[in-house]
Amino acid sequence: MKRLISAVSLVFGTSIIVFLMLSPAFDNIAFNVLGENASPEQAAALNAELGLDRPVLVQYASWLVSAFTGDLGESLFSTQTVMQALSVRMPVTVALVIIVTLLSGVLGFAIGVAAAVTRGWVDRTLQFVATLGDALPAFIIALFLVTLFAIQLGWFPATGYTAPGSDIGGWVRTMTLPVVALTIVAVAGVAQQVRSSMIQTLRLDYVRTLRSRGLSETRVVVAHVLRNASTTGLTALAVQVVGILGGAVVIEQIFALPGLGSLAIEASSRTDVDVVLGAVLAYVVIVVIVNLLVDLIVAWLNPKVRLA
Repeated sequence: MKRLISAVSLVFGTSIIVFLMLSPAFDNIAFNVLGENASPEQAAALNAELGLDRPVLVQYASWLVSAFTGDLGESLFSTQTVMQALSVRMPVTVALVIIVTLLSGVLGFAIGVAAAVTRGWVDRTLQFVATLGDALPAFIIALFLVTLFAIQLGWFPATGYTAPGSDIGGWVRTMTLPVVALTIVAVAGVAQQVRSSMIQTLRLDYVRTLRSRGLSETRVVVAHVLRNASTTGLTALAVQVVGILGGAVVIEQIFALPGLGSLAIEASSRTDVDVVLGAVLAYVVIVVIVNLLVDLIVAWLNPKVRLA
C-alpha cells in the first residue's frame, strides 16, 4: 500500500510540476494553432474555447479530473487523442528500454564478476573500458555508430523504423544501432557497481569458510557471492533505467524512431500540453514498474530485504 501511495504521489507531483513549467507558454498556444497571422481577437477566442483563459491551477484541476477517468485529452494539432498517440508510440520506446535493460544487466554482471574474480590486467582493462563507456554520452556513441556502420559500411539504416509486424528482419536492423548506443553507456555503470560489490563480498569471512569446506570456486562465486552482491547490481540497473529513458529521448531523435521521446519533443516544441503530460506520465509509469520489479527480484534474492 505504501508503494502504491508513493507511486500515485510521484505521478501527481510530476504532472503538476510539468504543467506549471509549461504554463508560461500557454499564451502562445493559440498562435501556434492558428498561425502567426492570426489576430489577437482570434487568439483570444480560441483561448476561451480551449479554456486557456482560466487560472493555471483551475486548468490543471480540470485536466487531473479527466485523467482520473482515463481521458488524457487530445492533441491540439491532430485528430488523435493522447491515448491513441501513446498506444502508437509507447511500444517503440518500451521495446528499446526492455532490450537495453536486459543486455545491460547481463553484460554488466558478466563484466563486473569477471573483473572482481580475475583482477590484475583484466580488471584494469575492464575498468578502463567501463569508465570510458560511462564518460561518453549516448548521442556521441550514436553518431559514431551511424557514421561507421550506416554511412561507411552500410550494414544498418542510418534512420527510420520498421515495425516488427511488417518485417522482423527490418525491425532488428533499425533497432540495432540505437540499442548498442544506449547499452554501452548503461553497461558501464552496472559493471562498476557489480565489481565493487563482488570484491567486498569476496573478502567476507563466510566466503573463506566456504572455500575451507572444499567448495569449488565456481560454486562459491555463483551460488553465494554473486547472490549476495547482486542486490547492489540490480539497484544500479534500476537507476540506469532512468538514464536509459532519458537517453532514449535523444537517441530516438537521432535515429528517427517514432517513440515517446520524439513524441514528447514534437509536442513540447508546439506546446501541445496534453500530449506532453501524457508522454511524461508514460515515462513515470515505466520507471515505477521497473523499480517495483527490481524490488521484487532483490527481495527474492535476499530474504533479509523486505518489501514495505
